Amino acid sequence: MKKFLEEFKTFAMRGNVMDLAVGVIIGGAFGTITASLIGDVIMPVLSMFIGGIDFSNLAFALPHLFGDGEPIMLNIGLFIQAIINFIILALVVFCLVKTMNKLTKKEEPVAEPEAVPEPSKEEVLLSDIKALLEKISEK
Repeated sequence: MKKFLEEFKTFAMRGNVMDLAVGVIIGGAFGTITASLIGDVIMPVLSMFIGGIDFSNLAFALPHLFGDGEPIMLNIGLFIQAIINFIILALVVFCLVKTMNKLTKKEEPVAEPEAVPEPSKEEVLLSDIKALLEKISEK
């Protein structure tokens, strides 16, 4: 049991795990903020443009197949709010990741073009011989 606890301590104290824990805590708080933004700001404005429909109360009653009782409600409005909440969260996370990638992008060293090597003595002699042969063949 002691070895298990030591392994767990080593695992939990690694940098990546701590970063993940901080991210989850901040993400949870950010999720609450976006849920409020959707429910308290965006949805009322959106309902103003679509005739005053309150999405949080938009629901359909399903019929009972067996017996009677309270109606079973299909809460479409809450589902629509959850979808909009997800889209906004995904957009914000995308923008954050894109910004972080730009900030941490390492600049690749620009490779200088290789200098053309000087021709060897043999190549110079061969080009001279070729030029002389071309002169002779022209006459």
